[in-house]
Amino acid sequence: MKKKQFIILTLVLTVFLISACQPSQATDDYTYGQNATVESLNILILESFPVQVEVQVSGYLPDGCTELDEITAEREGQEFILTVRTRRPTGDIACTQALVPFEETVVLDVEGLEAGTYTVIAQEQEAAFILEVDNEISD
Repeated sequence: MKKKQFIILTLVLTVFLISACQPSQATDDYTYGQNATVESLNILILESFPVQVEVQVSGYLPDGCTELDEITAEREGQEFILTVRTRRPTGDIACTQALVPFEETVVLDVEGLEAGTYTVIAQEQEAAFILEVDNEISD
């Protein structure tokens, strides 16, 4: 009987030790930055009321490991400032050194804006759009 218990204990201990030697899975091994290059902005005004405005952002990433994390739009007066945030895995990894193009659509929050000219800015790129009337539904 003692031999059987010894074998079971040895097996349990072996399984435990093997599982402890497995590499841990990191949940977020990324470096975040703003190193995507924006080449162009294209504004689309959708035919609806209130008017909806989308911006197609085109550009490229510096290598095959860098990817888009998010694009945010903040309004400052008559300007919408787009921030292109990227992420790249950390550590020693092999990456292609070729530029990787991207094209993303960003929806601008234009509901409630007054009629006028608005500018969208992303890095060195700028584009403008005009709201012909106040963009709000009156009661």
